[in-house]
Amino acid sequence: QVQLVESGGGLVQPGGSLRLSCVASGSIFSIYAMGWYRQAPGKQRELVASITSGGRINYADSVKGRFTISRDNAKNTVYLQMNSLKPEDTAVYYCNADLNNWRTRGDYWGQGTQVTVSS
Repeated sequence: QVQLVESGGGLVQPGGSLRLSCVASGSIFSIYAMGWYRQAPGKQRELVASITSGGRINYADSVKGRFTISRDNAKNTVYLQMNSLKPEDTAVYYCNADLNNWRTRGDYWGQGTQVTVSS
């Protein structure tokens, strides 16, 4: 069984920073890519940033220059450093992992962590 556990969400003022972390644990053979998605009320879930095991990174245009994704392969952990936060960044942030659990390859999701940007 595989689990993804996020941490680091919270309430922050506009212009502030937060750092999200996500640890993947359990029966994992290999992780191909990890990433962060977000879903605001009434909107579809969208990709924020992703990073492959080889370090290839992709960002949503709305967060380029403000957010930084990084990964510790040895710890099966992905981070999202969020700077210059805006009210429109308010959403539930979900960790995602594309991995092989020794039996099959598939997508796994965390439970989500709330990020609220408000004065």
